[in-house]
Amino acid sequence: MIRLENLGKSFGKFDAVREVSLEVPKGAFLVLVGPSGCGKSTMLRMLAGLETPTSGRIVFGKDTVSDGEKGWTIDPARRNVGLVFQSYALWPHMTVAGNVDWPLKVAGLGKPERRQRTDEVLRLLAIDGLAGRYPNEISGGQQQRVAIARMIAPRPGILLFDEPLSNLDAKLRVEMRTELLRVHRATGATSVYVTHDQVEAMTMASHVAVLNGGRVEQFDPPAGLVADPHTAFVATFVGTPPANLVPVSALPPMLAQDLPADASAMYRPEDLSVSTGAGATSLAFDFAEASPVAGRVMITGTREDRRLTAVVDGAPAFAVGDTAHFVLPPKPAAIFAANGERLS
Repeated sequence: MIRLENLGKSFGKFDAVREVSLEVPKGAFLVLVGPSGCGKSTMLRMLAGLETPTSGRIVFGKDTVSDGEKGWTIDPARRNVGLVFQSYALWPHMTVAGNVDWPLKVAGLGKPERRQRTDEVLRLLAIDGLAGRYPNEISGGQQQRVAIARMIAPRPGILLFDEPLSNLDAKLRVEMRTELLRVHRATGATSVYVTHDQVEAMTMASHVAVLNGGRVEQFDPPAGLVADPHTAFVATFVGTPPANLVPVSALPPMLAQDLPADASAMYRPEDLSVSTGAGATSLAFDFAEASPVAGRVMITGTREDRRLTAVVDGAPAFAVGDTAHFVLPPKPAAIFAANGERLS
């Protein structure tokens, strides 16, 4: 449904998006995830037609909608795309029903058809009882539902979400994730969702594109990112908690044998244990914190600019500043070169 071919976007000398190529199947829920400034919102704006690519092409189905080499892009109104902004962007002088009705009116639908469709999407989002209220008379979560209802009312084939849950509290975010997936399934549309929260990415997506520095580091289903990270960045960005990366030069001698001296070894938190005493395969870190995680305990240690995390069934009673010895397994889960590429 969506194909990006060597897509790039530059602002002066700054390359916000660089050589991105990927294909998104019809009906997929793609999440663009990465740290601030990685290019994910710029990519979404190019999909929406709000930015023209500097290079490459965007294809929806069989239609090219943007071409960077030719310097043109199809108007957003002609793309069959719906967009929900982070700020909701509701019209304050219109009621809830009026906000949903407006894009249908712009599309040229008659009044009876508009009313039927408005009622339909308000019921789908469980806000039909709010039809006569104005945006300032409803909560943030309800405003978010109105924004989504307005987006899906014209039946777009592609739904775009720009960090739509970032203004909500933690409990409401969890509830709205479920609602968004329900709406996605009900519409049958292809969705692209931008977030910096990798928990949202892993729980909602059918496909995830992990961005860093304007490039896609990995494009895979969520499980593939955790089980088989292609780069050091993906390994340390994805997962709750993410994997540990330890320079081979910092490993105990018996674990560093036969490993490239300038590489880094990846250890999953659940494969580590923690002890009060040193061992032949342990690393000493300053105890930082202990947190409960799904019936287990997450132990974090720091040493200079490095952090190490273990998820264990039980741990000694450390105090902040105590030395915790993290015991490593005989072999790392992966090895990454100094440039971040995976070696094995």
